Amino acid sequence: MIRFFAFGFFLWSVSLLAAAQNSLPISDVRIEGLQRISSETVFSALPISIGDRVSSRTVANASRALFGTGNFDDIQIGMDGDVLVVKVVERPAISTINLEGNKALATEALLDGLKNSGLAEGQVFKRSTLDGMKMELVRQYVSQGRYDASIETDVVAEPRNRVSISINIDEGSNATIEHINIVGNNVYDDETLLDLFELKTGGLFSFFSSSNKYSREKLKGDLEKLNSYYLDRGYLLFNSDSVQVAISPNRQSVYITVNVIEGDKYTVSSAELSGDLVLPENDLKRFVLVREGQVFSQALVTSTEEFITKRLGNEGYNFAKVRGIPETNEEDKSVDLKFFIDPGKRTYVRRIDFEGNARTSDEVLRREMRQIESAPASADKIELSRIRLERLGYFKEAKVDTLEVPGTDDLIDLRYTVEEQSSGSLGASIGFSQDSGLLLSTNIQQNNFFGTGKQVGFGISRSDFASSASFNYSDPYFTEDGVSRGFNVYYRTTDYEEINVASYTTDSYGAAVTFGYPISETERLGFNIGFNRTLIDAGVSAVKEIKSSPRLLDIIDNYFVSQLDSSTGTYNVAEVLEDLDNLPASALTDPGEEGFLDKYGEEFNNFTAGISWRQSTLNRGLLATRGVSQSVSLEVAVPGSDLEYFKLGYEGQVYVPVSNSFTLRFRTQLGYGDGYGELENLPFYQNFYAGGFGSVRGYKSNTLGPRSTYADIYSISQAATAIDSSGNALALSAEGAYVLDPSTGLLVVDSANTYSNDPDPFGGNVLIEGSMELLFPLPFVKDQRSVRSGFFFDVGNVFSTQCGESQLNCSTPDFSSLRMSAGVGATWITGFGPLTFSLGRALNAEKIDETEIFQFSLGRTF
Repeated sequence: MIRFFAFGFFLWSVSLLAAAQNSLPISDVRIEGLQRISSETVFSALPISIGDRVSSRTVANASRALFGTGNFDDIQIGMDGDVLVVKVVERPAISTINLEGNKALATEALLDGLKNSGLAEGQVFKRSTLDGMKMELVRQYVSQGRYDASIETDVVAEPRNRVSISINIDEGSNATIEHINIVGNNVYDDETLLDLFELKTGGLFSFFSSSNKYSREKLKGDLEKLNSYYLDRGYLLFNSDSVQVAISPNRQSVYITVNVIEGDKYTVSSAELSGDLVLPENDLKRFVLVREGQVFSQALVTSTEEFITKRLGNEGYNFAKVRGIPETNEEDKSVDLKFFIDPGKRTYVRRIDFEGNARTSDEVLRREMRQIESAPASADKIELSRIRLERLGYFKEAKVDTLEVPGTDDLIDLRYTVEEQSSGSLGASIGFSQDSGLLLSTNIQQNNFFGTGKQVGFGISRSDFASSASFNYSDPYFTEDGVSRGFNVYYRTTDYEEINVASYTTDSYGAAVTFGYPISETERLGFNIGFNRTLIDAGVSAVKEIKSSPRLLDIIDNYFVSQLDSSTGTYNVAEVLEDLDNLPASALTDPGEEGFLDKYGEEFNNFTAGISWRQSTLNRGLLATRGVSQSVSLEVAVPGSDLEYFKLGYEGQVYVPVSNSFTLRFRTQLGYGDGYGELENLPFYQNFYAGGFGSVRGYKSNTLGPRSTYADIYSISQAATAIDSSGNALALSAEGAYVLDPSTGLLVVDSANTYSNDPDPFGGNVLIEGSMELLFPLPFVKDQRSVRSGFFFDVGNVFSTQCGESQLNCSTPDFSSLRMSAGVGATWITGFGPLTFSLGRALNAEKIDETEIFQFSLGRTF
């Protein structure tokens, strides 16, 4: 290498002498030695052009300029006649970077750090950069208490002037804290102060919490907590004078000593505002939390500064500075506080830009802005605009940056950066749940249709209990003022027996139009009108509340036995029918109480109208962690419909953060419905149900509350032949279950086996539910925004204000009859759909209740 540079220097000297002798201008420039780098890159950095005359100074400047690009290991400049020749040796490019041995620091974080330092695949390799990064990594491990960490690097040359870099990391082990000593404290004992520390000496749970592992960052945080503890209790002059961290010779143990000076306790003698107030003093004084006679608290001083700064920011003073300046009086140990206000200039928003919205149009984001361009910059409106973007549900996260405009001191630009997420689905899905069985669906649902913010969807689904087809459309900005309009049409068939409800099926279709009107930033009024047609098939085994169940008298049973031919074990159908026709009607049936379908028929055409009010301050549209949401709705089947009824409902939930990791969630749902006009009660197929997910976990879905009264079933104890609905003879076994079909007056076999001695859940017209959950993060899950887990306590039940005479478990609203459960549950938003499960235990189940400890669902909306 020395000979190479010597030859280069000789060539450079000779070329300069030749250029100086003929003093001819440069006719051309020739670049030699390039492999990856383009000649244009060299020419752009070279300060010599064709026509220039060469001197020692120009050559030196050219060499410095080319070396300054960082792309070359060696550069030689000489003359070939009147042609300037530049010979270069390129630095190799990095082909791959391999990391091994790192566990405490994530590979992605390390690669990002290397990239920011100039080491990344495709970039030019610099040995000095690699050495500097190696030292920085060692420092990071030392700051974590890994004093025996070591790092080795290996650079391997590859073809085409490339290198691969291997970084082998030995992270070593964390040094453990053997002792923490606080010196100089008299007001508070060691135990009180050490409880503030995150760092601890070894304990029973240290293996799990790692609290006894030394970390420089944790120690710094603990010292800040210590300072705050004293400053918030009046010790204005408190100081943690010095900290000593001693390491054992084997680098496995750490001893920490903290020296403190407590000082005296101070009280506040006055708190005043000074500086350029710009707003009325009484307006700003509302935010002064410090009062005369209080013990001095730095937390109250800091909060006052923040509140006044925010208030000024709402008026456009975004660069306002507020400082609480204490003046101590050593005689009476008091402090005078003056909050000095420097509002700066009032700022205006010049431009609002958006980044990250590859699919969503700028218009969709811009219409959510409450801060507008050319208006005074309001901190509240800027933040509210960001929150509204997150509530759309199109983005995982929205951030805002305030940028100063160069050359001005009263203009700012706003840049909102969003991270888009899937806001719809296209295709087929398969799922399974205990309540609904196998779920098959094909759907096209797009909540941000082609980036316009409109919702369009079409779906077909099939499960064990229901089949449906639907189409929906909604425009959230039907008008510029935020009035929404939408409509939907649907067709649905449902077999309620499959979801633990009394045996009947419905066949319905309908359509509705909806409008929404914003009445504030967090509140909306909704209106809807619709039509639905419902056909109900209850079958011969319908429960008595749905359809009357005539009872066969003993005389009929006795008659069958008397007509039995002992030799053949049958009886003549024609003779039985003839004799039955001669019997009086009162001898055949006792119709009892009429069911709903007996009174009102089986087909219903209803026109509905509804109104709703909704308020939401939740921070997210899905899996929120703070805020309040509540809604009130009223749906009425308008006069002129086949059935006239109404349903009133309330839903509310509150999220209360108790720490950075834990949140309390309170939820309640109330419902009431009834008939009006000629309808005596709420139609049974509109009843409320409780139990299962979204209700009271630990109980089977829809099983709480009133039960139905099963149809009368008759047992024939002799071998005989009964009559089906077509009048044909049926051979029967020795014993069987039969019902009297009220439509034909004939005894028929319950061939569907729909009858059960256990009465089915029937629902009621009053719903009361509530729950409390302690939400906590799941360990080892990187993105907590897609996961929710928590301990729950659920309570609720369904009641009826018009119980039948023979209905079981039916009562009017009674808080003592509320069912309770407790357990743990989790929801995970997967690529296949929401996966939800719970382990719950019923706390006060009655004998008639149906409980279920483990419940789960995959692939359906929750």
